[in-house]
Amino acid sequence: MPVIVVVAAGRGRQYQGVQHKLLEPLGGSTVLGATLQQALASGLPLVVVTTGRLMGAATRVVAQRDVVEVPDAGGNGHGESALNIGRLVALGVSARPQASGWLVLPADLALVRPSTLLAVAQALRDHPVTYAQHRGRRGHPVGFSAELYSELIGLSGDEGARRIVARYPAQAVAVDDPGALLGVDTEADLDALRLAFERGAATDPELR
Repeated sequence: MPVIVVVAAGRGRQYQGVQHKLLEPLGGSTVLGATLQQALASGLPLVVVTTGRLMGAATRVVAQRDVVEVPDAGGNGHGESALNIGRLVALGVSARPQASGWLVLPADLALVRPSTLLAVAQALRDHPVTYAQHRGRRGHPVGFSAELYSELIGLSGDEGARRIVARYPAQAVAVDDPGALLGVDTEADLDALRLAFERGAATDPELR
């Protein structure tokens, strides 16, 4: 089965809140906790790449054996990792080398539906690269098949896996899921995420 690689570390330069954006409350959990709950609800295996600062929030939801800890950078006030996004993805993939593929999911995509994760995973049976698309807009997760393992574990740089996506035929998976687009870069994004959560929790069984 494809493994979900939840990237819960990086350089969140735009977010200026008092605490780390992934520790901000969302429903009865945190942004990170909600993302992990959605990932677990898909039934797919997962691995979380995160920092010591966020380790406690991660292990409240997933087993410690499913968490890869990376160093905290310190210096930007949010305990973000000094490692770039490419290296973080590489660490997550290398932690599960026997997987049939990997779905890269940023940890602030707290409303992505389990059905979206499964749809992108299923598309990997026929395509080397897949991604969720909502109303014509590219979103997350982005899936990579096992044949791309060597390239994924060699990633580095802030572009992440974009060069791999550009190099191979990438298949869009149309989903009726605005959560595939709702990340948190700013405080306004967090407000929008909370509003969407409050509206969806009452009507969407995948958010309950």
